[in-house]
Parts: sequence; structure tokens; C-alpha cells
Amino acid sequence: MTARSEEVREALTWLERRGSKRTREEMLTRYGITAPKAFGVKVSDIRLLAKRLGRDHELAAALWETGWYEARMLTSFVDDPARVTPAQMDRWARDFDNWAICDTLCFHLFDRTPHAWRKVDQWSRRRDEFVKRAAFALLASVALHDKRTGDEPFLQSLALVERGASDGRNFVKKGVSWALRGIGRRNRALNIAAVELARRLAESPEAGARWVGKDALRELTGPVVRRQLAARRAVKA
Repeated sequence: MTARSEEVREALTWLERRGSKRTREEMLTRYGITAPKAFGVKVSDIRLLAKRLGRDHELAAALWETGWYEARMLTSFVDDPARVTPAQMDRWARDFDNWAICDTLCFHLFDRTPHAWRKVDQWSRRRDEFVKRAAFALLASVALHDKRTGDEPFLQSLALVERGASDGRNFVKKGVSWALRGIGRRNRALNIAAVELARRLAESPEAGARWVGKDALRELTGPVVRRQLAARRAVKA
């Protein structure tokens, strides 16, 4: 047994010991997470193990190949964003089989890579439900975490959002709404553009688009977002 395979075995053993039937049941019944290979470990415990392991690109690749839900969740905290390649992102995205894996990888790993914007565009054109969701989960994650990019890329991405809103599949439309809301929360100018699109979608003859528009409008025109945007303007003034 190699040192790397021993590390994987030890990580899986650690996870298995902290798994429970109750958590596995809650994953499905409470959160709608379908995972054929799952120990039933809480995310807080997965993150604890990630801190112990540290960043390790090769270990993350080996953990992913095990197919275990918790091992794949672990990779989002263990892999090194600087070493993640576009080919790896495509390969892993094809393996996405539930929203939790999709969103966690996008939110904690993929959005920190230099390939994020390219994958948003590419994946938004894919048919697979979780790959397409990944496009918008990644866009939402970039909108939240990227503090340096200007407004223009986000304004351009609204065309992808509008096109994606016509996909009425549950996990896709929720990802589209998340992206639209994320863009609209960045600043006042983007909020105006996002609200304009949301209003247009809310009047769409397509049920999925209407749902996205109304879902985004509730948040983007609500008091919480208005206060946040006002506070940001005050700081810049």
C-alpha cells in the first residue's frame, strides 16, 4: 500500500466512524440529497478533517475517485485551487449527482480557480441537470466572493441567466435564481440590472422563468438587500 492510498484509507475510516444512520436519513428526507455511497457525516466534521489534512491536490484527486459522498465533499476544502485544471473541473462536474456536492465544490473550490468564468459560460450550455446547475452555482459563488472584478462581466452574465431561466428543472432553476440574486446584491448598479431582468422573467409565459423572476424579486427588492446596498454606498461616499 502506498503512502497516498494509506492516507485515503485513514480518511475514509475517520469519516466512517463519525457517520450515522440518522444523518444519512436526514440527508435524503430533510435536504433532498441523494448519495448512493454515504457514511452520514455532518459537514462540520468533514471540515474538521479538512483542517487536519490541509491543502493537498493529489490527496483530493484520490479522495474523489473513491466515490464516497463525504470524501468528495472533503475535496472542496482540501484541493488547491491554483492546481485545479479546466479538465479536472469538467471531469468532476460530470460526476455531480446531487445539489450538495455541486454547490459545495463551486462555493469552496471552483470559484477560487482562474477558470471559473469560462466554466460558467461553458456549463450553462450543457444539458445535464447538475452540470448546468453548476454553471449558476459557480456564478453565484463568484458574485459573493470575488471583490475585485468590475460590473461588466456580471452584466454580461445576465444573458446566461435569462437563457437558463427557461429551464424549468428544479435544481437548474434554483441555481439560476441564486445567481441572479447574487449578482443583484453586489452593488446598486447591478441590483437595478438584476431587478429589471427579474421583473421581465416574472412576466414570462414559461413557468420556470416566472418562478425565477418572482423568487429573485422577493429578495432583491426586499428591505434586507436595500439596507445592505445603502450601507455600502455610505461606506464609499
